[in-house]
Amino acid sequence: MANLKEIRTRITSVKTTRQVTSAMKMVSAAKLKKAQDAILQIRPYAEKLSELLSSLSSTLENFDDSVYTVQRAPEKVLIVLISSNRGLCGGFNSYISKKAMALAKSTYKKQLQSGNLDFLVVGKQGGKVLRSYKFNVVGDENHLFDHLTFDQVSIVAQSVMADFVSGKYDRVELVYNKFINAATQELVSEQFLPVLPAVTDDKNRNIPDYIFEPTLEDIVLELIPRSLKIQLYKALLDSHAAEHGARMTAMHKATDNASDLIDELTLTFNKARQAAITNAILEVTNGAEALNG
Repeated sequence: MANLKEIRTRITSVKTTRQVTSAMKMVSAAKLKKAQDAILQIRPYAEKLSELLSSLSSTLENFDDSVYTVQRAPEKVLIVLISSNRGLCGGFNSYISKKAMALAKSTYKKQLQSGNLDFLVVGKQGGKVLRSYKFNVVGDENHLFDHLTFDQVSIVAQSVMADFVSGKYDRVELVYNKFINAATQELVSEQFLPVLPAVTDDKNRNIPDYIFEPTLEDIVLELIPRSLKIQLYKALLDSHAAEHGARMTAMHKATDNASDLIDELTLTFNKARQAAITNAILEVTNGAEALNG
């Protein structure tokens, strides 16, 4: 009977867990809708701005006039890792952290060995992983996910841009999860600074016949810092939506697994109870036969 009590207790415990994971799934689904709408709204703007900047910059003779386009040997590198503040979202944080560490150990192996590779983390989980592997984390901006707005992100972007302009870093990389759908995220690493010139075919290059005011150069130089801020904001929105999608999927799987485990435990409980009843009947029968004998 003690065995039956243990099984019954375990069934109750798993049912409670299933209620929690089911509730978390619904909460994540609601948050995902809002985060998905935000990234889908900004993507066309960000992509059009990047396309416009590439088109205009390809017509410039001196693209390196901007302080954000100066190409230097990457002696000192900063990697901005975007993860999440909370867990329970499957392999969301571990995969992106491994992506950042792989980038450090391969592309920037020389800088890593010489101590010239720093990490700026957005998200507590990524910071925990990097610190556990003794990577140099120079700062965190975990508060951005508390109230994710363009104004807040602009402050961080401006700080990173200032570090590049001052020469503190020669290259800045972004590593984050790109939102595809609720069940799929794409691991992305992209160069944030310096801004790369557009790759165009001179034979097929179509120079737009526009009149620019004040000048084409002034417009491009004004668009570059604005485009960089939008780029970082889009990366954060991508990661934010991907996080809720990953958590919703993880909680959905956990709820299904809990249901399957409850079915197995219920079957085991019924078999154990049937065996106990059978043993009790046998004991009564044997006792009756002994009295009659």
